[in-house]
Amino acid sequence: MQSVNFRLMFVQMLVMIFLCINMLLIVTFFKKECFHTSARYILFAVMLLSDSFVLIISDVLLIVNWVEFSIHVWLCTIISVVTLLYVMATPVTLTAMTLERYVAICLPLRHAELCSTRRSVRCILIIHGISSVPGMMILIVFLATAPFSLYKQKALCSVEMFLLQTWQRHFRSAVSQFYFLIMCIVIIFSYAQIMKVAKAASTENKRSTQRGLRTVTLHAFQLLLCLIQLWNPFFEAAALHIDFTLFMDIRYSNYILFNVAPRCLSPLIYGLRDDKFFLALKNDICLSSCKRRKV
Repeated sequence: MQSVNFRLMFVQMLVMIFLCINMLLIVTFFKKECFHTSARYILFAVMLLSDSFVLIISDVLLIVNWVEFSIHVWLCTIISVVTLLYVMATPVTLTAMTLERYVAICLPLRHAELCSTRRSVRCILIIHGISSVPGMMILIVFLATAPFSLYKQKALCSVEMFLLQTWQRHFRSAVSQFYFLIMCIVIIFSYAQIMKVAKAASTENKRSTQRGLRTVTLHAFQLLLCLIQLWNPFFEAAALHIDFTLFMDIRYSNYILFNVAPRCLSPLIYGLRDDKFFLALKNDICLSSCKRRKV
């Protein structure tokens, strides 16, 4: 019991730390108007909001399931579909941010046109449209196969409760892996094109292209963590057949490494590594501390 309490408290501590960092970055974005006209920072803010939402919802569900509090299936259905939307929104936004870096470095003359504020708003709508497809497909299959009486019942809320048949698990995995295959192709293509520009760039442009390469590499690593998350149910199902304690240990580790960790890399990649954003963040912190000292 003490081990379970320690694990729960450890997760709460991590979630609170990363949410505070994310909220600080989101406040900095909204306070500085110069960020509102850049596709790079707009997409970054969208990803921060998506990651923060997923961290909050997944943490609430973790606590609810830990205390074994059951809720109506119809309510769980709404929560799960919205959560799946924003879980998928992170890798899709990462892909859009990679394409923005590709345009900025490989097509600099068209960057202002292709990455304008109006196009950024359209891109956000497209991101949410693309991200909603896997969740909607799972929902449609569930509605077609589940009896109506099931919606009135109460149960512990999890995505697994919608996967009534084995083929539904395989279908969900196939859809998600198809998405990530397309995303991987986009990132590899962007990396290869930026690499070509980096080799041909002059000394002055070498730094920006090398920085772009590092950013795309970090995006690829973050996407890899999201991809591994798709395989976790197979590992957990295998562990459940062996030992329940082993199953709980693996599920806890997977949650920390592949759910929380990928959503904590965003601030490090774009928030703290970006000179312009870091300077704005530093100024906000300094101003806040100065005001407190005066008070």
